[in-house]
Amino acid sequence: MRVVVVAETFLPAVNGVVTSVLRLVDHLAVRGHDPVVLAPSGSSYESRCGARVEVVTVPSMRLPRYRQLPLARPAADLTAVLRGLAPDVVHLASPAVLGLAAARAARTLGVPSVAVFQTDLAAFAQRYRLPGGPAAAWRYLRTVHGTADLTLAPSSAAAVLLARQGIGPVALWARGVDLDQFAPCHRDEALRAELAPGGELLVGVVARLAVEKRLELLAPLSELPGVRLVVVGDGPQRRALARAMPRARFLGQLGGAELGAVVASLDLFVHPGADETFCQAVQEALAAGVPAVVAASGGPLDLVRHRENGWLWAGDDPQVLAAMVAGLRDDPATLQAAAAAARPSVAGRTWGRIGDELIGHLQRLRSAVPAGVPR
Repeated sequence: MRVVVVAETFLPAVNGVVTSVLRLVDHLAVRGHDPVVLAPSGSSYESRCGARVEVVTVPSMRLPRYRQLPLARPAADLTAVLRGLAPDVVHLASPAVLGLAAARAARTLGVPSVAVFQTDLAAFAQRYRLPGGPAAAWRYLRTVHGTADLTLAPSSAAAVLLARQGIGPVALWARGVDLDQFAPCHRDEALRAELAPGGELLVGVVARLAVEKRLELLAPLSELPGVRLVVVGDGPQRRALARAMPRARFLGQLGGAELGAVVASLDLFVHPGADETFCQAVQEALAAGVPAVVAASGGPLDLVRHRENGWLWAGDDPQVLAAMVAGLRDDPATLQAAAAAARPSVAGRTWGRIGDELIGHLQRLRSAVPAGVPR
């Protein structure tokens, strides 16, 4: 199949959408398919498997509060672009502005399309106080996903959320994890000695440093005696968070082996975000043998089993979160038991298996939708 993968954000940005697109494109190439990326940034590149991947860019813009992230300009007509690319199916990765334009063009050309729900735009609109708020965001999302032929949800919580908003048909498609990059064998004692020189409990988070991640709720935790907080990532809130948590170590944006080593060297992973449709960073921590404390909502509910491979934090009280971490600091046996259960809990979620699941969705959709018939 020739698959046009439409990405709202792409390289050089680093986020969950970009990671998923890169993995998807590589897997399509490995399986003998022909992927093309349509995005507001990036350039053609060689994928992990050695295949040459074409990247077609569209005019972009930057949000006033989020200058690091190029986004497609609204009102683009992609019919001519898609006709020239001649796809068998269109894959919309976390569709919004570019995704809607591509979905409309696909319907015009009679090309089946699948939309992947990955970013909770309604929650984003609420936290950033965008005009119209969550209600307007959901109206827009219903238009986007209603234009596609199938919506894929990354978690059971996301699937329920979509159904409540009248979006469908919906199928479940989770995310894979790199079990080589994220593994307990990458634990680095020298790195631990640098980050926690007093032998403190090493607690970390990997996230975009932005409002929706609620990282300011880690402030009381960062002040706990016997605990060191490590923050990996970058974003518009970095300076404010550094001021609020002067004892925390901010390592910036990391990737590859360096990221794998930092994650594996943690004793505990903590993620306070309440609007995660999946939360790949939690899955990567578990793969590295690191138990996680997460907000009891959204995608992490599919990943963290309370008191088995981690703990669920109910509510928004940062003092309660700090108390949970303090309790684990003082109970190493419980922490070790959860660490032993962490990697086995995600060991079956390889990118290969997840990629094959997606190819199955695309192939079934291609068979079900008449080719070349405008809709």
